[in-house]
Amino acid sequence: MNVRIIKPDSTLYEGPAKLAQLPGVGGLFEIMENHAPIISALKAGTVRIVVSDGDEQKFVIRGGVVKGQQNDILIMVQ
Repeated sequence: MNVRIIKPDSTLYEGPAKLAQLPGVGGLFEIMENHAPIISALKAGTVRIVVSDGDEQKFVIRGGVVKGQQNDILIMVQ
């Protein structure tokens, strides 16, 4: 799936991923390939992106929103 993490003034990450772990307002949740469409609010915490070779990247956020459908995940953060 393709993941983009954007801030109002820059792009933090854009590329493939096999898993995105997000700090939802109700707790941590994960999005994997072929996930059902989703829109969710995010709270302050860490976004973890795992790429196909097992490497991962982490981004600390202050909150935001995630929108995902058809293996295209857009994470808009502060």
